[in-house]
Amino acid sequence: MKTKRSDFPEDFLFGVATSSYQIEGHAFGGAGRTHWDDFAATPGNVVRAENGARACDHFHRMDEDLDLIAGLGADVYRFSTSWARVLPEGRGAVNQEGLDFYDRLVDGLLARGIKPAATLYHWELPSPLADAGGWRNRDIAGWFADFTEVLMTRIGDRIWSAAPINEPWCVAWLSHFMGLHAPGVRDIRAAARAMHHVLLAHGTCIQTMRGLGMKNLGAVCNFEWANPASDSEADRAATARYDAYYNRFYLSGIFKGEYPAEVLAGLEQHFPTNWQDDLPTITTPVDWCGLNYYTRKNIAATDAPWPSLEEVEGPLPKTAMEWEIYPEGIGNFLRRTADDYSGDLPLFVTENGMASHSGTEDQDRIDYLDAHLDQVKAAISDGVPVAGYYIWSLLDNYEWSLGYDKRFGLVHIDFDSLQRAPKASYHALSAALTR
Repeated sequence: MKTKRSDFPEDFLFGVATSSYQIEGHAFGGAGRTHWDDFAATPGNVVRAENGARACDHFHRMDEDLDLIAGLGADVYRFSTSWARVLPEGRGAVNQEGLDFYDRLVDGLLARGIKPAATLYHWELPSPLADAGGWRNRDIAGWFADFTEVLMTRIGDRIWSAAPINEPWCVAWLSHFMGLHAPGVRDIRAAARAMHHVLLAHGTCIQTMRGLGMKNLGAVCNFEWANPASDSEADRAATARYDAYYNRFYLSGIFKGEYPAEVLAGLEQHFPTNWQDDLPTITTPVDWCGLNYYTRKNIAATDAPWPSLEEVEGPLPKTAMEWEIYPEGIGNFLRRTADDYSGDLPLFVTENGMASHSGTEDQDRIDYLDAHLDQVKAAISDGVPVAGYYIWSLLDNYEWSLGYDKRFGLVHIDFDSLQRAPKASYHALSAALTR
């Protein structure tokens, strides 16, 4: 890598990220059923109907994986916790084996000098709560607060940072409007309610962790730079709608206590009654903001119902996900987030990386990381308070509806033998972090 640690401020943090269902092996340790198990068991939803029952078997190979993080020289490990591993029914009885697992994980990180950065929810809702309406049900904010209290009463004293929910857009829109992730719903009213309730749950979770005396609490949202497919007025307006419901909605709720006008025009009629009363909870102050960024989308207007737009293939080189490589987007979002929403709060790039078919000789991933880190450096030079950068992902893993085909890892996983093999990008980053 041309990037080196000394290019960044002395206290800048480098890390790697994973999520529970994608690596742990959900069939182990007394975990309950999730709506991802149900979604994957439904024909046509997931490539080869693959699921997270075994995944990378991180549940049994935790020490090996923590040694890989330490060997990389990472400062931070951003992991997520499984609601159903801790509370198999989503509520009620606690699975002590699940709490013990996360206890060992946190202690293992601290023993290796790695900061534990927890995300409480990364998309795997316990099936009994999905049966009760899931994110469409306002009660989920209370259920999530109860889960937060159970988990963080056990490990919160040793957590360096915590965020409630990974990528609210995916929890709500991708999963309830587009239907591409669990629970696989395609319903505008369900999507609107999920969008609001995920922010309400975020706020109740922050309040619960504050009540436990926890500090360094943040929000993690995902972003795609929206580019009009043409200079037409219609395409520019469609791009503004896409930007509003994808990039601005969640930041606006958390930091401003309001929703973008372009979203209200299409969705306000579907929001819960008296939704405005929840805004004081949603705006519970946070200590930092995390940005997950991978690509841009080119947007064209259509005559379909709201939001009346479609994605158009762009001309830039693409990753194995068929996502355009557009490093400038991360710099744009870092500047805009600080200018329009978070002000002086620290910003973290909480996910950035690429899927590649290059195997262990993944020069394309090295180039991708260098290009995006150049943008981070430029933002810092412009005065943006960027405090860290975490790579997705440590390991090749279960890539949701795409099964095990798409490989984002710095470490190659043989999904038959489960053998770990660090890739060229792992070694290049390890060297960069010593310079």
